[in-house]
Amino acid sequence: MLKYVIFDLDDTLLDFSRGEHEGLTYLLKKYGITDLQHGLQVYQAHNHWLWGQIEQGADPEPLLNQRFAVVFQQLGMTVNGPALQHEYSAILDHNFYVLPGATTLLANLQQTGLNLIVGTNGVKTTQLSRLQGSGLAQYFPQVFISADLGVAKPDPQFFTAIFDQNPAMTHDNTIMVGDNLGSDINGAIHAQLKNIWFNPQHRPNPKSYQPTYTVDNFQQLEKLLLN
Repeated sequence: MLKYVIFDLDDTLLDFSRGEHEGLTYLLKKYGITDLQHGLQVYQAHNHWLWGQIEQGADPEPLLNQRFAVVFQQLGMTVNGPALQHEYSAILDHNFYVLPGATTLLANLQQTGLNLIVGTNGVKTTQLSRLQGSGLAQYFPQVFISADLGVAKPDPQFFTAIFDQNPAMTHDNTIMVGDNLGSDINGAIHAQLKNIWFNPQHRPNPKSYQPTYTVDNFQQLEKLLLN
């Protein structure tokens, strides 16, 4: 019987992509980048590589602190990397956009007695601020963040840390929900957990592994979790 649901945050419950786009557009304009589409593409390519390194165990702090220095260098400008990272983090701290239907889903699940847990990669202050500002913190008595744990999904130790705080948790009564195949789904597979790939964009799966379940909206997700 299902008792625990571990939720990813970004683009699973919170609309990270919207806040990211707004924040990056603001910074690119502020520091003189006129070709915004190209600037966003350069950022996304580097950021994809960066989080891949973090998910493989790299220390996130130096990578994040130099993220914008690398990006702007590729755009032909020199900037203070740590300063821009701090500015960008402050913008993200106030990204409170919730995916439509997420609040209703969590309220319905909470009423059934399921234990809802956040398991997210990211910066601790940013993720906690967004949980509070979005109003979703009330549904999650437990929050596990990679920067706080010192290990990121998909490392199985990320999930071990959650199990260590929940003695009644087992591989049979727990499931992971997330939008990212590499960190959420692959991490759950490595931890021998059932998992649900939240895929509202109907993206193809290029990986060699398969999620336990796939849903493309919160109504499907709620039905799957409660049946």
